[in-house]
Amino acid sequence: MRKPVARRGNTPGLVGLIRNPRSRHNIGAASAFVHRHNVISATPDTRESLRDTLELFAARGIDLLAIDGGDGTIRDVLTCAGDSFGARWPDIAILPTGKTNALAIDLDVPANWTLDEAMEAATRGRTIARSPVEIVDRAVALPRVRGFLLGAGGFVDATELAQATHRAGAFNGLAVGLALAGAIGSTLFGRADNRWRRGSRMKLRYSDDARALYGAATQSDTARYMMLASTLERLPVGLKPFGRTRPGLKSLVVDAPPRGLATSVPFLLAGHEGAWLEARGYHRIDASAFDMDLDAGFILDGEIFPGGTYRVSQGAPLRFVVP
Repeated sequence: MRKPVARRGNTPGLVGLIRNPRSRHNIGAASAFVHRHNVISATPDTRESLRDTLELFAARGIDLLAIDGGDGTIRDVLTCAGDSFGARWPDIAILPTGKTNALAIDLDVPANWTLDEAMEAATRGRTIARSPVEIVDRAVALPRVRGFLLGAGGFVDATELAQATHRAGAFNGLAVGLALAGAIGSTLFGRADNRWRRGSRMKLRYSDDARALYGAATQSDTARYMMLASTLERLPVGLKPFGRTRPGLKSLVVDAPPRGLATSVPFLLAGHEGAWLEARGYHRIDASAFDMDLDAGFILDGEIFPGGTYRVSQGAPLRFVVP
């Protein structure tokens, strides 16, 4: 992971705190920061009230935006912020209290990080840049949805499995691992014509450079077993579906039915790279943007969105406070 950038003389100043009271560690707990003179604390319970709160934070000129919740809360905040902050986003601190906290794992933010510790780190100017994945419905151009882990095809079913593991008490990396294991097991041991093997029809169109590099196979309108895309550099439990650690928007496209799944997936998830994976239909593609047309829906940081025609791109970098 890239080293944090320290900007001397920076202070957190005014802090805007968005707290999700439904996050796993927040249930039944009260906020301890309501009466801090430099902390504006809010617990919006609808997306409309979240947008209003973020507009207020922007008008007040906050220096630090603290998000107390998991990946879904972060997605909602970045999405509902819209253009509230324009090109002058405040630094962002993550207090990882959700069921899944993939962004916090990528940033190496500890699970028990407090607002006081985040404010101290902000005072020392310790930040790392990450660009969210931005998704726009091409039919209407807006609204712009922002998150960090996008998936379609079998990933939608795998996420449903992960939500079942949440109810069973498995969270974070364990939930991700159990979901993937369930998806692979359902594919390997299910009938030859089961829904996992059939995949989902999706049309993916990457940039000209990506097309030249990866071939027409990634551009066609065909069935795919799974598609993943992310700007994260590290995933939970050390998974490396995109290969070597690197910045930018990365995607993995797996043809349907998946070939040599049992022998390919261990190497794929460990980050191994080789032409033999490409030949089996496991395509790793780097591109700053691509179009996707989906019959079924897609998942962004745990929430399902309907099928349609979308533009996926790498958003402007945001500064996240780290220890």
